[in-house]
Amino acid sequence: MQRFFTLTEAREKLVKKELSVTQLIEEAVTTINTTEKKLHAFNTLTLEQALEKAAKIDRQGTVKDIGPMGGIPIGYKDNFCTKGVRTTASSNILGNYIPIYNATVVDRYEKAGAISVGKLNCDAFAHGSSGENSDFGPTKNPWNLEYVPGGSSSGSGALVASGGAFLATGTDTGGSIRLPASFCGIVGLKPSYGRVSRYGIVAMTSSTDSIGCLTRSVKDAALALEVTAGKDIHDGTTVDKKVESYTSFCGKPVKGMTIGIPKEYFVKGIEKEVVDATEKAIEVYKSLGVKIKEVSLPHTEYATAVYYIVTPSEVSSNLARYDGVRYGYSDTEAPDMLSRYFNSRRDGFGAEAKRRIMIGTYALSSGYYDAYYKKAQQVRTLVCDDFKKAFQKVDLLLAPVSPTLPFKIGEKASDPLQMYLSDILTIAVNLAGVPGLAIPCGFAKGLPIGIQVIAPQFEEAKMFQAGYAYEQETKWHTMHPTLGENNGKK
Repeated sequence: MQRFFTLTEAREKLVKKELSVTQLIEEAVTTINTTEKKLHAFNTLTLEQALEKAAKIDRQGTVKDIGPMGGIPIGYKDNFCTKGVRTTASSNILGNYIPIYNATVVDRYEKAGAISVGKLNCDAFAHGSSGENSDFGPTKNPWNLEYVPGGSSSGSGALVASGGAFLATGTDTGGSIRLPASFCGIVGLKPSYGRVSRYGIVAMTSSTDSIGCLTRSVKDAALALEVTAGKDIHDGTTVDKKVESYTSFCGKPVKGMTIGIPKEYFVKGIEKEVVDATEKAIEVYKSLGVKIKEVSLPHTEYATAVYYIVTPSEVSSNLARYDGVRYGYSDTEAPDMLSRYFNSRRDGFGAEAKRRIMIGTYALSSGYYDAYYKKAQQVRTLVCDDFKKAFQKVDLLLAPVSPTLPFKIGEKASDPLQMYLSDILTIAVNLAGVPGLAIPCGFAKGLPIGIQVIAPQFEEAKMFQAGYAYEQETKWHTMHPTLGENNGKK
């Protein structure tokens, strides 16, 4: 079985030749082959290619020079385009799509030497909070197979938590990295909007999609951002800002920092276990010399409503390209072009995609645009202003990731509104475009709980500094599941 190194620890062992790349990848392959039937984390496996690439690196003896992630196994969420490898976004309409190019993030990881072990299951088109909206079936939580791992980056969370890879990519549109990180007991990074390129990634909500990762430690996430961040000529929304040495901030003291606690994030209905774990995390920061201050984000209560107008509207636009003509599933037996178009979309899209298309098309339609979409964007500005004002008083914000513990598979599947509320504590961060870092902070009923550290836009370095300091004072990141047997074993 895979040894539970962090990425940076594994990298040190490779450089010192205490471990060969082939040995590392073989351990990952063994773990994946052992756990996949239970977890269903993958849509496509590339294990043979991974072993071949590992052997080639070992023959050349270039691990030290190949890049900062040379020899490290990685999994890609299945909405990242991978040249020559099936990319489905976990939707039947893209069930056989094979891209002819890589996403920019994939190129950057490959240039850094990472080795792909496959494409990871997710909610179809990233529409969901639990992984249950995948057209290929849900991924299961490695801590308890009856529970969801969080979504939409469900396969990514399950893979890293179960030991099959040190790193997996994710997209966070309203919490889709931070929620599975919290539910799986690992670290999840949502960078500032525009910090990492969206080129080559199947779009969901173009104005809030953020490209990040799930890892076993804060320092691993910092290294991943060093590799992937930066301007991309293929994505006009990326910013031309210096990419800092984020890992160098891991270990810097946090004494004297001020962390704000948004009072609106402790809402009615939040589970006691989540509140207790968050309060204990606050006490850890106090012991490190951090000042704690209550702050207000007064428009938080409107964030969910805003998100579920803006998101379906942009989804309806982004999914218009799947017409059964250019790529993806096509009803080739349709009697005419219009029927082919309708039938391909009817049969190719799942229920959640159809629901969001219909809501979004309605919100953008003549006579309703001003009442819904325009008004939502105006309120979104108020949400952004809340964060700006809060960060004038504090360095960072801290809050729970989810109002609840992980829930059982099927528990909320029949009630879309209850499912949407899973993201109530993460959505505002996406609307404001600021970065968030999910960190494990405890367990209850054998299931993980996570907090999120939130920073001003493009100030990820400060976020890593605070996240790493907390991590080193606690044991939660050293815990790992055994897929139902003696969970919580170190």
